[in-house]
Amino acid sequence: MPTEPESPGPALPPGASAAEPRPTGRTADPQAADRARPPAQSSRRGSQRMPPNLATARLAPVLSGGLPPASADTMPDWLEPAMAANGIGSFDWDIRRDVLEGDQRACTIVGLDAGKSRFDRTASSFLALLHPEDAPVVRRRVERAVAELGQCGAYYRTVGPGGGLRAVRFRGRVLADAFGRASRMVGFVWDATVELHKRDHADRMALLREDRSRFIKEAARALSEAVTVRDVARVFTELPLPGLPPDGLVLASFEAGRAQILGASGYRPEGLALWDRTLLPHGHPASEALRHRAPVFISTREEFREGYPEVWEPTSRNGKGSWAYLPLVASGRPIGICVVSFDDERELDADERTLLTTLGGLVAQSLARARLHDAEHELAAGLQRVMLPRTVPSVPGVTTAVRYLAAGSGLQIGGDWYDVVPLPGGHVGLVIGDVQGHDVHAAGIMGQLRIALRAYAAEGHPPEAVMARASRFLADLDTDHFATCTYAEVNVDYGVVYAVRAGHLDPMVRRADGSAAVVPVAGGLPLGIGPDQEYRVTRFSLDPGETVLLCTDGLVEARGMDLDEGIDRLARALARHLPDPETAERDPLEELADRIASQAADSSEREDDIALLLLRWDGPSGGLAAQQLRRRVGQADLARIAEVRAELRDALRRWGVAEFIDTAELLSSELVTNAIRHTDRDAMFTARLYREPAADGGRARLRVEVEDESDLWPTRRTPGEQASSGRGLMLVEALADAWGVEPRGSGKRMWFELSGTTAA
Repeated sequence: MPTEPESPGPALPPGASAAEPRPTGRTADPQAADRARPPAQSSRRGSQRMPPNLATARLAPVLSGGLPPASADTMPDWLEPAMAANGIGSFDWDIRRDVLEGDQRACTIVGLDAGKSRFDRTASSFLALLHPEDAPVVRRRVERAVAELGQCGAYYRTVGPGGGLRAVRFRGRVLADAFGRASRMVGFVWDATVELHKRDHADRMALLREDRSRFIKEAARALSEAVTVRDVARVFTELPLPGLPPDGLVLASFEAGRAQILGASGYRPEGLALWDRTLLPHGHPASEALRHRAPVFISTREEFREGYPEVWEPTSRNGKGSWAYLPLVASGRPIGICVVSFDDERELDADERTLLTTLGGLVAQSLARARLHDAEHELAAGLQRVMLPRTVPSVPGVTTAVRYLAAGSGLQIGGDWYDVVPLPGGHVGLVIGDVQGHDVHAAGIMGQLRIALRAYAAEGHPPEAVMARASRFLADLDTDHFATCTYAEVNVDYGVVYAVRAGHLDPMVRRADGSAAVVPVAGGLPLGIGPDQEYRVTRFSLDPGETVLLCTDGLVEARGMDLDEGIDRLARALARHLPDPETAERDPLEELADRIASQAADSSEREDDIALLLLRWDGPSGGLAAQQLRRRVGQADLARIAEVRAELRDALRRWGVAEFIDTAELLSSELVTNAIRHTDRDAMFTARLYREPAADGGRARLRVEVEDESDLWPTRRTPGEQASSGRGLMLVEALADAWGVEPRGSGKRMWFELSGTTAA
């Protein structure tokens, strides 16, 4: 219950006519009244005052059912008509005797009916009439005024016999006797129900305005955080309008006369489908709002039917009674429309219309910003899709999974890329790279470099030559950009990986036992820095089921996380348990890719784009490697001979004929070296393992062939003790179980065979 603030005042000074004593009816002489007035209160200031407590004042005998009216013989002639005209009643409370008296208007205002209620005129009886929440407030105010010989006032509610409430306002002053003690309280009462309702209404409106002001701030914050058009639609349809809860909300964009509904609530889908992606009729209120750049408010169904008969019939099916069409205007151009509707018919006041108009402006700015963001994102995504491989080729013997995550700022496009290149001989090339920069220029360079590197690899060049040519290509573009890259050639038959690194991260391998570790690869300068840079090849092997991971630095570097910490986190994610491929619903490699990508920072916080490439070597069917090895050795590529020897060792070990390794490696090196030194063409090396049926003993036979295009046949020589060559054929003849030379259409084929006792 709102109460009037206290304004304690001093005791009445001598001669103050506003503090008349309680009327007694014994004299009407004003001079006698002046003589009966108590002396100045200051003469008894030092005396002890003992004001009685309002709740414990002594009771007076019950005299009537209501407050007896005060005598009017001491009142000025004009006072009664003035009080009657304003509905003001008076009261007089004898504090010492605890007797409360008042006129008839006071009884009526308080709610006392002499014929139906009994009131003993005591303070406690009066307090019992008040609302339980207001009685303590009135008690404290009066007790304080009595103690201080001051005045008080308050609003309070009285409870009638039927439980009805009425609001009353009183104002009273405490008068002192000749000894300065509180003697009486006199004052006025009047009906404050209408006044109080006005104050309550004003308070409610103030709270509502405060809520609406807070709503606008919260709406502005929520809409400013909306990034995409979908976000704006979600925020708009979830906004709670204070004091104006809508029954329907629609947000639609507007292009070329067509409306596209972006989000809605409170409408049936079939009702919205009628207007979605269609030309708005000229007689639609939304068209009018967009034409005039001003809101259109419709308060009743009849107003809609009369003003827009062309579209009333389909609109009436939605069951709404009033509407507000808010145009969304950004940079002077209409970009959409907001519709706020209500089930009942209502006339929106000025404050409500201002609120909706302000909301429309906020939504317009947010929608314009979101549309620009979506357009830029679509441009970036489309460009990135063109630059990156549309699909990853399927290569028998391996399974691949790729992921690309755009950066969270700018155009969300960068220079990171991946590629999987099928190579001659059943091999596969893996490429991961990152061009300097995060813009369209970097993406364009990335596209050129990816195509060039793919072409070099597809031609069959060894990894170090592919990387060197790619570096020279980027330098020739003269773009002032460089790129980091890792290229790995995987021998699908044996799981051997030949990796080359140009300033990029080392690959990581998940082993068959579930552990994960970085594989150090010899590094070189980034591409485009040193056109004549030579790159070294690092070779490592995979067992069936093992996975190699290539990624860009965005996956392991972020704000607040250094490179070492990121690599450790990546290794833990790579090493975590994977589901059994036999029972899993999807390939475990895809789940692994999702797991790793999910560890990247949130897109809004990610400062660099991320490329991820995973390859799992599945191994041949039956768990045994393909029992043929075929390699081309270039005329000027002498280092390739050592690589062929290493691959042959791995192949024989996987085939289960390790006893052939030493002899086969020595003799193969002799045949390949002869072909390279004594001809001017490349040589083709082939190794095959043949197995006899188990019924015939299961013997294994290895046949190695070296083909060249020279017609010159080798000749067997007998070198001297100091000779440094000429012993190749002697070794072949001494160690091989069989050997020979066969003519071809162009050139010849040299071969040897080794036989074992059993085959694994």
